[in-house]
Amino acid sequence: MHKKTDIYKLMSFTRGYRIRPGVSASLLMTISVFSLVLAGCSIRKIAIKNLGDALAESGTTYASDNDPELIRGALPFSLKLIESILAESPQHRGLLLAASSGFTQYAYAFISQDADEMEGQDFTRASEMRLRARNLFLRARNYGLRGLETRHPHFSADLNKDPISAVKTVNRDDVPLLFWTAASWGMAITLSKDEPDLIVDQPVVEALIDRALELDETFNEGAIHSFLIVYEPVRRGSEGDPLERSRRHFERAMELSGGFQAGPLVSMAETVCIAERNHEEFRSLLEKALAIDVDRKPEYRLENLVYQRRAQWLLSRIDELFLIVEE
Repeated sequence: MHKKTDIYKLMSFTRGYRIRPGVSASLLMTISVFSLVLAGCSIRKIAIKNLGDALAESGTTYASDNDPELIRGALPFSLKLIESILAESPQHRGLLLAASSGFTQYAYAFISQDADEMEGQDFTRASEMRLRARNLFLRARNYGLRGLETRHPHFSADLNKDPISAVKTVNRDDVPLLFWTAASWGMAITLSKDEPDLIVDQPVVEALIDRALELDETFNEGAIHSFLIVYEPVRRGSEGDPLERSRRHFERAMELSGGFQAGPLVSMAETVCIAERNHEEFRSLLEKALAIDVDRKPEYRLENLVYQRRAQWLLSRIDELFLIVEE
């Protein structure tokens, strides 16, 4: 049975680079112009670059939406549009970041979470969905690595040889790509318990996320700390209590997000409280997540709705998760 220790189920779902595939009216105009370009190669390249820039820079439309199901249906078109432009402009760093973040978030929010909820009713279908999610996470990882290589040639090869040395070559400007590459890679690993060739990449994930933390621990209002809430319990070779490290990351994530994010609360409940068999704190944290007013911070609205859905599902399973026996 699939365990609840899916260590990377953190996802600051739409922070910062919030599902970059959002399409605005001006972007649609750009697409229309692009489709009419039949002239020389130079004009075509300019049109492709302008369209790529527009796609990469648009993103708040989806993040502030109040209808996750609408976004579920819209995202595949946006993501495939990004891939189509990347086929013409493969080194467009902004589009590579948009693809990495977009595929990661889509796979987590709309496939992996569905699989978790479905497992009790249809294990076979849930397994199929997890396989699909893993493939999308790996696609996101590959886009992230390509994005890093636009400024750091041979980064992927260097990362495979010596992760610690390789990540020392990147800088603060690379943090978004470091984060999304680590997040997608990590989630792919959790869905690959039968794939030893992928599991052995865990030290690479650690090198990427630790370097991101070192360069900018405030990135996206605490996204890296939210990731580490669920990562610390499986970190290799670290001293001390891993759950205590998770608590410290939780406290910092809450501080940086101003308490407006449901994600850290859900991650803390699902990772630490279950491990400590603390069902009272588990319930309290999830109720706090559900109490967040999603309209207070519109830029976090979709993210919070996704996590509130997970909080409700987890609360519905509290007896199963903690095996509470009525006295």
